[in-house]
Amino acid sequence: MKEIILVKYGEIILKGCNRPRFEKILLKNIHDAIHRLCKVNISITQATIYIDVEDQEKLDLVCDRLTRIFGIVSVTRAAECEKELSEIQKTALEYCCNELSEGVSFKVEGKRSDKAFPLTSQEVSMEVGGFLHDSIPGLIVDVHTPQVTVKVEVRDYKAYVYCKEKKLAGQGGMPIGTGLKATLLLSGGIDSPVAGHMIAKRGIEIDAVNFFSYPYTSERAKEKVIELASIVARYTSRVNLYIVPFTEIQLQIRDKCPEEHLTLIMRRFMMRIAERLALRHKSSALITGESVGQVASQTLGALDVTNSVVDMPVLRPLIGMDKEEIIVRSRQIGTFETSILPYEDCCTVFTPKHPSTNPKRKSVEKTESVLDVEKLIDNALAGVEMITVYPE
Repeated sequence: MKEIILVKYGEIILKGCNRPRFEKILLKNIHDAIHRLCKVNISITQATIYIDVEDQEKLDLVCDRLTRIFGIVSVTRAAECEKELSEIQKTALEYCCNELSEGVSFKVEGKRSDKAFPLTSQEVSMEVGGFLHDSIPGLIVDVHTPQVTVKVEVRDYKAYVYCKEKKLAGQGGMPIGTGLKATLLLSGGIDSPVAGHMIAKRGIEIDAVNFFSYPYTSERAKEKVIELASIVARYTSRVNLYIVPFTEIQLQIRDKCPEEHLTLIMRRFMMRIAERLALRHKSSALITGESVGQVASQTLGALDVTNSVVDMPVLRPLIGMDKEEIIVRSRQIGTFETSILPYEDCCTVFTPKHPSTNPKRKSVEKTESVLDVEKLIDNALAGVEMITVYPE
């Protein structure tokens, strides 16, 4: 009995005349994600992608990789058979026998996409369901709340059988590459990796910028950020990570600016540098992990002060989320355990005891005027290290 993987996508179906372009990008992303694992044959018809894996022992591995690809809503291992009722019945019995036993309630859901097939969808359900009921003693029919649902899809060339409970959820969203590119300000914390994942889910390619203040932040902190980038890359295939030396800027701010403005001015430098890197590498927006009111630098007044130094759009997907919601998401995408490793990032260096929570733009601009902003930015950009990070 041969198994095949059925992949279903969601939003792409709504794209009308542009749908073939979106499908082509999704197919490329699938190929890029799995071609190193094993040899596969990929085809698409009737809004379903068929993945024929030559090495059947790697089916689980391929399925797991597919669940990380944006644009895919479900991934299912299914048994393939000829479009004859007796073959479908035999395959359903053999393929689902481990789930169907005495005392288990079940139903069959048939779907006939090939209208030339002599039985309707309802008739397929009845014939296969009756055969299974007669073949397995003690099996209970329950069409409303069954423990097991056997799915039968009769399509153009073959029929496919699987248990609905074995269907894996995909990431949903849009395939990477159907949008433009944005640059993520990636710290070592919980929030920013989640923000990057959420924007990537809309088909946006992600670059990342991290600010590194050696020796105040350690090499372990840098490794932690690279690890976070590699986890994000599980969903995006890769991340270009730009490590920006930030020590000189922070020392200048500490020595020349009032303590209550330290974090705000630091954030303004980060936004300026990230924007210049974004423009240099053809990004169309910045992404941050800010949430209103979470810390002093994320009040509405503070966001206005930091936004005012850049011209490109700033995407803040977490802006209305509370910390617990963000933590739940970070666990789901696999970044949480790395984010909480005890290696400080530059945002925790020189933290003021009493930061300003309702700053005024003019006041901060006046404070910042004692610094040679352009020279500091140029020096930082001259020392940028670029690392292309792939999935771990």
